[in-house]
Amino acid sequence: MKTVIQFIKGIDEITIPIVDITRSRDGSTGTATFRFENASIFYKMAGTEKEIAGMFLIDKEGTLSTRDINAKFIQGKPKMIQATYIIKSSESWDRFMRFMERYAEENKLTFIRA
Repeated sequence: MKTVIQFIKGIDEITIPIVDITRSRDGSTGTATFRFENASIFYKMAGTEKEIAGMFLIDKEGTLSTRDINAKFIQGKPKMIQATYIIKSSESWDRFMRFMERYAEENKLTFIRA
């Protein structure tokens, strides 16, 4: 199974996001902020009645999701989507990182430590 990000179920987002990850000192919680400049979903939605329902991180283990999504528009045109995924436990952290490792590997991405 392919590891993908979707905003509308069944439509893969092909724009690669910038992801900022923070983690609490004890490692039990964290936040991942995804920023998609010129997200492809803006263009795939044109002429359809489908709406962005959230961000869905899909891999062979299942789906992680968030509804914390914001879009930025410049001069009335969509420019960026920002989504925030809250990690509430160390188990959730481990699961999220497994998703990110698969996503990075499939998209030839690297991790840069701050």
